[in-house]
Amino acid sequence: MPKVKSLHEAIATDVQDGMSVAMGCGLESLIPFAASYEIIRQRKRKLTLIAPISDIQFDQLIGAGCVEKIITSWVGNVAAGLGHNYRRAAEAGIPNSIEIEEHSNFTIGLGLQAAASGLPFLPTKTVKGSDFSTGGQFKRVNCPFTGEELLAVRAILPDVTILHVQRADKEGNAHVWGNFGVMREAALAAQKVILTCEEIVDHEVILSDPNRTVIPGFVVSSVVIEPLGSHPSPTQGYSRRDDDFYFEYHKATRTREGFEQWLQKYVLGVEDHRGFLNLLGSERIATLTPRGDLFAAAVSFNY
Repeated sequence: MPKVKSLHEAIATDVQDGMSVAMGCGLESLIPFAASYEIIRQRKRKLTLIAPISDIQFDQLIGAGCVEKIITSWVGNVAAGLGHNYRRAAEAGIPNSIEIEEHSNFTIGLGLQAAASGLPFLPTKTVKGSDFSTGGQFKRVNCPFTGEELLAVRAILPDVTILHVQRADKEGNAHVWGNFGVMREAALAAQKVILTCEEIVDHEVILSDPNRTVIPGFVVSSVVIEPLGSHPSPTQGYSRRDDDFYFEYHKATRTREGFEQWLQKYVLGVEDHRGFLNLLGSERIATLTPRGDLFAAAVSFNY
């Protein structure tokens, strides 16, 4: 079965109602916004979202009524603080109530790493004194060697992980550079992986720099070429962060009515990500193009 698909096809095939979906696992960069917009257009429901920091992505999906539960350490707007939709859902059940499983950034990583390793949990010394350490996602255990009390972090197993990467081949072997957070752990923990990428390259390009292959193709189910698929978050080497977009979103979504207008304009009112980019305009997109190059030092793979 071909792995290269349209974004519409990938979401329709791999994301179903009631699934757990990891995304935003590159922290403040490489957030697959194009994919989450397509999830909203296809009206997926009762999703469990998983990520350490998703910036406004989770806020948008919550506001669109796609979310039943979140497993995360933070939801909001890095540029402006609050996620208004998240707050409305948590406090008033608007548009629906959500269940919150709270973690630290580190314990999200441990939970995904446990699942990626085929383990039911991994132990830690952190968050033992936090308010959320008594949740069902943690259990107190004693080290069999020292007797020390530790906190076991339950494995986090996404049904689907969605990632944005710089480049991939047709089989899903992906090069990523910059800060990629817990992308690899989330990919190896999941049953399926959707990659959106800036470009699809020949396999020889991937082989030319094997240490940069963060995501192996054997775990990938769908590959989608979607330039600027992480907008407004940055993709190092391809696009800068659109800071104004975050501030505009914050202002527009202070009220439920404002969010609905924003959603209609930028997501539901366009057919796909290309339509979204056309709405942004070429002049704005041009300002996000990195200026010049900053290359790493060359390495030799000769023996």
